[in-house]
Amino acid sequence: MLRITVREEDSKWVMKLEGRLAEAWVGEVHSAWALAPAGRAREVDVRGLAGTDEAGRRLLCAMHRDGATFSDAGLVVGDLIRKLGQGLATVALAVTILVGGIPAKAQSAPVRLTLKDAVVIAQKQNPQVAIANLNMIESQVSGDVARSALLPHVSLSASDEVTRGNSETLFGRRIPGFPGHNGPFWAIQAGPAFSVPLFDLTLLRRWQAAKAQVGVSIAQETTARELNAQLVVSQYLGALRASADVDAAKSRLDLANALTTLAADMQKAGVGTGIDTLRSRVQVQNETQRYTEAGTQLKVSMYGLGRLLNLDPQQTIELADGPSFFETPAFDADGSLARALEARPEMKALIAQVRTAELQKRAAKAQRMPKLSINGGWNLQGTTPNRMIPAYQYGATVEVPLFTGGRIEAETAIADIEIRKLVQVQSEARNQIALEVKTALAQLDSARVEVEAANLGVTLSKETVRQAQDRFRAGVVNNIEVITAQDELARANDNQIKALYRYNQSRADLARATGQMEQTYSK
Repeated sequence: MLRITVREEDSKWVMKLEGRLAEAWVGEVHSAWALAPAGRAREVDVRGLAGTDEAGRRLLCAMHRDGATFSDAGLVVGDLIRKLGQGLATVALAVTILVGGIPAKAQSAPVRLTLKDAVVIAQKQNPQVAIANLNMIESQVSGDVARSALLPHVSLSASDEVTRGNSETLFGRRIPGFPGHNGPFWAIQAGPAFSVPLFDLTLLRRWQAAKAQVGVSIAQETTARELNAQLVVSQYLGALRASADVDAAKSRLDLANALTTLAADMQKAGVGTGIDTLRSRVQVQNETQRYTEAGTQLKVSMYGLGRLLNLDPQQTIELADGPSFFETPAFDADGSLARALEARPEMKALIAQVRTAELQKRAAKAQRMPKLSINGGWNLQGTTPNRMIPAYQYGATVEVPLFTGGRIEAETAIADIEIRKLVQVQSEARNQIALEVKTALAQLDSARVEVEAANLGVTLSKETVRQAQDRFRAGVVNNIEVITAQDELARANDNQIKALYRYNQSRADLARATGQMEQTYSK
């Protein structure tokens, strides 16, 4: 997937590319590049590219020949592209290395990802984020279409026609002594024509509404990125939980095997019984089953993470943040409700939608206003090319709507209803955000207490297992007490992992509720 972001600065036009520039996206990049204004500096930011194929490399070279400069590594790219005459293959390889292309053989090696890495990759390659980005670009182009209606329009036309008419149809009857037909006449004309809207408030309001719609698309793109980050973080945390389950199950399985060996040795020495050895072996099978189930759950979680990151299905992933799962960092971002209402992109989108609807309502009302325009044309006319003379017509038009059959009132009413609907949606969104923030804060506080209790429970359970093992080794008790202590340790491990997962997930939920998901996990 590829993310395309276009922005205009004071002195230059910038297009930022993030992800992989493959053949499927070459057309989109070329279309965005074609919209670059002439006469201004045009820059292509390639720092976020994760790779490029042959079609993408050719496009980069073509863009450079068309006057593009490349940010950060631009000088190196420029030198390479200027050497096109020395061989495209060498340049393509160098460009691939420069923008972070991964050799085919390296893709089979496991990818070790931190949570931050996973979020960054997903934001570059997830299809939903890419679609939202394309919708934003589409809204920008729609604004250009609306603006074009306010600008002068000039056309050039030429015609060459032969005309022959029936005089009887012209006068309604045949006139004695008058020819029965007129013509044929050969007429030639060619020249430009123009029209200029001098005052049309409706077109102005529609252009303003189209610009406001760009703000809606930007907020919706941010919403898609926040939701995508939330899914990736939740999946990564789930994978960390599954990994912790595997480690805990492996530790318990090793302990069960050690106790089975101890029971067998004591039976051989005549201080143990066969039932003790049998119980130990049963416990080993139980722990083996738990270990297998935990390993399967880890694989499934990793498959889901790879799907969210849009990676090659054959690509394996390793979690680099395993130790951090047992940490309980505080939520250091602003967790207030006011911050959430200000930062949530859904609220920004609704505000922009209300603004758009208000401008559409004003555009509907503006249809009652007079419209002033000038138009005209100049051309050469004649019956033969050597007898053509200049001809022209110019004029001004004032149009005042008197009766439209209720259309203007109906369009105004529709726009007003849309505004009232959006106000209700805003109210519902505020209530939902307040509920999410308060719930996340309560769950985070509760999870912190649970983690402390679960950590203490694991410590006590390990001590219980140690003492039961010593008592069994000393022959004071049989291994029922040991098996019971092992089960208690298993429950304590499960409680600890669940509590840690809940804490990390509650922290992520609070970041999402306050609109700081990407800021918290990808910066």
